[in-house]
Amino acid sequence: MPSQIEFHDVCYDDKGKTILKDISLNIEAGDYISVVGPSGSGKSTFLKLCCNLISPSGGKIFFSGCDIMLTDPVKLRNKIRYCFQTPVLFGNTVAENLAFPYTVKKEEFDSGKAERLLSFFNLDKSLLTADIKKLSGGEKQRIALIRAIMLPPEVLLLDEVSSALDAENTKAVEKAVDILNSSGVTVLWVTHNPAQSRRRAGKIVTIENGRIKSEEIVK
Repeated sequence: MPSQIEFHDVCYDDKGKTILKDISLNIEAGDYISVVGPSGSGKSTFLKLCCNLISPSGGKIFFSGCDIMLTDPVKLRNKIRYCFQTPVLFGNTVAENLAFPYTVKKEEFDSGKAERLLSFFNLDKSLLTADIKKLSGGEKQRIALIRAIMLPPEVLLLDEVSSALDAENTKAVEKAVDILNSSGVTVLWVTHNPAQSRRRAGKIVTIENGRIKSEEIVK
């Protein structure tokens, strides 16, 4: 199967410090990859490079055979979505956030789908009109993820997106991501939870000291 995302000898430097070095990796469409490793090893930087939120200092990254540096960033991020560990919400209400993907594509907001997803993630539909400044950390994490999947991307990048959640809500997030992956969405999930990294992923990529230490097939 041809690679969906390819890293060729990629490095990334920040303020004279090498964060990632000699990263070469092929990610196939439909992969479910857990990205693990110690704090500060470069995992979040790796995800940001996948969707061109930052540019490599060296090497090449390709998405569907095209150099991402030559790809329209807006079109790229419509296909590759990144959910931050610390969620970034905007505007005033939850509805504004969940409608955003439709606004970008000039489509009508599917409020019914928004309500169904809120329910799936153990959130009440009344949250659509809620002030985002009054949400808890766990609510913000789930709203950011729902926003990312209202119109499912080709690739979903998850950076510790269940870190503020209890066991029940973590289970709901994992189930939703599993359903997306089963429908063909490629998933890369950074996690520090060893059990979570193996529960559903097909591959585990370990990054240490800015390098890929290992690639393991789980199932």
